[in-house]
Amino acid sequence: MDYSWLRAPAAEVPKTAQTLLGWEISAEGVRIRLTEVEAYAGTGEDPASHAHRGPTPRTKVMFGPSGHAYTYFVFGVHWCLNIVLGRAGEAAAVLLRAGEVVDGLDVARKRRGEIADRDLARGPARLVVALGVTAEANGTSVIDGKGPLLLTPPTRPVSPAVISAGPRVGVAAAHDVPWRFWIAGDPTVSAYRRHVPRRRS
Repeated sequence: MDYSWLRAPAAEVPKTAQTLLGWEISAEGVRIRLTEVEAYAGTGEDPASHAHRGPTPRTKVMFGPSGHAYTYFVFGVHWCLNIVLGRAGEAAAVLLRAGEVVDGLDVARKRRGEIADRDLARGPARLVVALGVTAEANGTSVIDGKGPLLLTPPTRPVSPAVISAGPRVGVAAAHDVPWRFWIAGDPTVSAYRRHVPRRRS
């Protein structure tokens, strides 16, 4: 399989993120077709990125190599899953925001409950729960088949004509950068909610 496009320069992360739409991510008996993603660049380029201030013990995986998973905990409740892109030493990653469960529906329902199929992986935290992965996936390859996750080419390629772009969700900076991409009209795409800063009491 050709994964060379994952190594495109970090400056091209929005373009590379769109390529991920329609690709499939598998883990623990569930396969999900990606319908919504969100791009983040690196040091000094993107104030919304975890890598904005340079590598830290948490973010060093974002600096490469590409084709690895970057997981992080949000709000002390949810795990989120990213795929690292770009050349080694350049920080870039794409958050997997939503998808359609195309295999392992029964397994996904056990993890997510008896809900509508469209909601099983509709949102970044839901997607991770449906896949059944957490911190152990961090830093592992999603392309060599040795880690818990595997990224594979689309069985239903996505035409550029049906890809929409808009603001990223829940970021505290660079709110209106249109680096969230989704398959227009797909029912599994998550609802947009602009970040609202919490007021200090």
